[in-house]
Amino acid sequence: MTKGTCYGRTDLALADSFAEEAAQVLAGLPEARHVLTSPLTRCHRLAHHIAPHLMGEIQVANHWIEMDFGNWEGVPWSDIPRDQLDAWADDFHRFAGHGGESVAMLERRVRQGLDATPDGAIVVTHAGCIKAACAIFDLENGWDTEVPFGGMITLP
Repeated sequence: MTKGTCYGRTDLALADSFAEEAAQVLAGLPEARHVLTSPLTRCHRLAHHIAPHLMGEIQVANHWIEMDFGNWEGVPWSDIPRDQLDAWADDFHRFAGHGGESVAMLERRVRQGLDATPDGAIVVTHAGCIKAACAIFDLENGWDTEVPFGGMITLP
C-alpha cells in the first residue's frame, strides 16, 4: 500500500506486520459469538485470525466491503483531477463521477448491513464503512470520525 493513494475495493496484500497488528487488535476485543467481515483480504484475514479466540462464527458480508471509488482506485490522490475532487467536495453525498459508488450509496449499503448484523457482533470492515455507521448513528464526528488503523469503534 502506498501512502497517499486512493484505495477502496482494491484487494491489497497484507503488511508484513500483520501478525503483530492482529495481536494488538485481538487484545482489545470484547467477547462475541458472531464475526462479520468484508470479503476483502485485509479484513477477511483479520476476521479469521480473531474468530477462533472469540468462539465466533465468521460470516462474509458484502455490505461491509469498502467504498468503490471506480476509476480513482489505485490512483494517487494528487493525480486525481482537481475539478473532480472539487465536484466530490461540492456534492459529497451524491457524487459518483469516478464511476464507482457515491457516499449516499455506501451509506445505504451500510444501513442494510447494520440491519442484518446480530446484536453484539464484531464487524471487521473499512474506514469508509465505519464512518458511514458513525454518521448513521449520529455520533459526535459522523463522517469526520477518525478511524485509527486497527482501531475499534463501538456503536450504540
